[in-house]
Amino acid sequence: MAGWLSRLFSSKPAPVKQPEPQVAIAAPEPEEAEPEIPEEPVSPSAAFPRISWMQNDTLNANFMHWLFEGNDESDLFANQLEKEILAALDKIVSSNQAGSDLVRRMPGVIPQLMQSLRTDDFSGAELARKISNDVVLVAAIIRIANSSLYKSTEAIDSIEHAVLVLGQAGLRQLITSVAFKPIIDLKSGHFTKSIAPKIWELSEQCAVANRMLAEGETVVAFEAFLVGLIQNVGLIVSLRVIDQLFDQKQSIGSSSFCSSLVTYGRRISASISREWNFPDSVVQAIEEQGSIPQQMEMSPLGSLLETGDYISKIKILADQQRLRMDDPDLTRGLSEKALACLNEMNALSGPPATSPLE
Repeated sequence: MAGWLSRLFSSKPAPVKQPEPQVAIAAPEPEEAEPEIPEEPVSPSAAFPRISWMQNDTLNANFMHWLFEGNDESDLFANQLEKEILAALDKIVSSNQAGSDLVRRMPGVIPQLMQSLRTDDFSGAELARKISNDVVLVAAIIRIANSSLYKSTEAIDSIEHAVLVLGQAGLRQLITSVAFKPIIDLKSGHFTKSIAPKIWELSEQCAVANRMLAEGETVVAFEAFLVGLIQNVGLIVSLRVIDQLFDQKQSIGSSSFCSSLVTYGRRISASISREWNFPDSVVQAIEEQGSIPQQMEMSPLGSLLETGDYISKIKILADQQRLRMDDPDLTRGLSEKALACLNEMNALSGPPATSPLE
C-alpha cells in the first residue's frame, strides 16, 4: 500500500543536472593557505523546537475534554469501566495484528483511481466514470470543487466538471485522504458516532499542517502528509472497543483514562502503519509522540509531527471557542515557521486536507 502511494506523490521526473562551467582556478601559494573551518552541524529538528511538557499536557487535556464533551472538572482517576476498556486495549496492542483487523480496507475503486493518476495523460472522462462508483468520493469531490479554495464563478454539479477544476494534483491528495477516512455508519455506537468525526477533523488539519511545515525541510512531503492522517487511526479503533464495553451506567472521560487512551491509540496506530508497510520514518514518528523525554531530540519527521499536531489542536479548539489562538501560554516557544503555519491554517477556509498544496 505504501509503495504506490509514495510513487503517486513522487511521479514528477527528477530535474536534469546541468553541467558545471569549467573555471580555471589558480593554486594558492602554501604560505597564504588558510585552514578550513568546518560548519557547525545543524540539528535536524532545529526548525521545530520541542514543545514543553506543560504546554502539551494542558492542550491535550482540553482537547480530550472536548472529545468526550466534558469540562475541566472531569474525574481524575479511571473508574472500573474505564479500567476494563484499557485492559481490552492492552490485549489488542499485545496481539500479533494490533488493530489492523478493526480498520476497514480501502474501497476497490480507490487503488484504481490512484493508479490512473500516476500518469500525466490521465483521462478525465475515465476518472469521472470510476469516481461515480464511490458515493463518498462523489460527495467529497463535488464539495471541494465548489469550495472557496477554487473560487469558481458557477456551481459545479457534475463529476466531469469537478475533475477538470481540481486537476491532477488536487485529485491525488483528495483521493488519498478519502481512502483513509473512516466511514461512520448509523449503526455505530455512541462514542464512535460522536467522537470519530472530531478525531478525523484533527487528522485532516494535521495532515495539511504537516505538508506546510515540510516545505524546505529534509523530510519527505508525502510522508509528512501521511503521518498526519494515520497517527490517530488507533484512537478511532479504540472507540469501537469503548462502544462494545460501555454499560451506560458509568461515565467515560476521566483524566487518567484519556491519558492512557491516547497512549494505546498511538501504539495501535504505529502497529497498523507497520503492518501496512508504511515507511519506517512514519512508524518511528508516531512512536516518538509522548514517549521521548523533553530534553531528548526526536527524528525530523517526529519533531514535525509534534508541531503539526499541536498547532492543529490549537486551531480546532479555537474554532470551538475553547481557547484563544493568540494566548501566549499556548504559542510560547513555537518557531516562526510554526507560527506562520498556524496563521495560515487559521485563514484557510473549507475542508483542509482535501485541498491541493502543490
